Amino acid sequence: MARIWSILVLVATLAFAASPFLVDGFNGFRADQFPVPQENPPVQPAGYAFAIWGLIYAWLLVGAVFGALRRGDDADWAAMRPPLFVSLAVGTVWLPVAMVSPALATVLIWVMLGAALVALFRVGDTDRWLQQTPVAIYAGWLTAASAVSVGLMLAGYGVLPQTPAALLALTIGLIIAVVVQFRLHRAPSYGITVIWALVGVIVANYQPLNIAVAGLAVLGIFAILALRGTDTE
Repeated sequence: MARIWSILVLVATLAFAASPFLVDGFNGFRADQFPVPQENPPVQPAGYAFAIWGLIYAWLLVGAVFGALRRGDDADWAAMRPPLFVSLAVGTVWLPVAMVSPALATVLIWVMLGAALVALFRVGDTDRWLQQTPVAIYAGWLTAASAVSVGLMLAGYGVLPQTPAALLALTIGLIIAVVVQFRLHRAPSYGITVIWALVGVIVANYQPLNIAVAGLAVLGIFAILALRGTDTE
């Protein structure tokens, strides 16, 4: 059964990594996809930050290939594979859904995050760079992306103005990130990935300066750095 899960994770990873090629020109939710158009939302990191997806796809794929070929029957890899498969399988349809329904895409990305965090807590102790690290950076970016989706929904549907929506959404994301990093006591790449997203938020809110949102992002960075585990990858 362990080998079957390794193959399923590999197939799901391949489909997940291929999904951007099946959707033409997706660069995030369009402003007009919301009842209240979201132009330059403060909750969203600067565009360059999304380049991390290339690293995530590549690292997940390398880990999945190695796991299927060399660790197919390894019990140390077994526990994390079912939830990782669920997250990646949902992720294969996320981009097409996001093109038509930000609300449903928000629900899906939270499902992806939940499953990815379960996988992260279940990763074993061996092959850390190929087993733990790709899951950690994937879960770290999903933590940030899920919070961004909440902020866009709150502002885009007129529940809150943009800045309060961003502050609430970032607070939710930071609570998750701090709790995960505190309880995990390892996988510093998870926290580093969240910090990458927070730096992107700071850059996006630098000119014109949104001191509330940028300031919260700075506080979040210091909180994660203070709690980051001391284990090396």
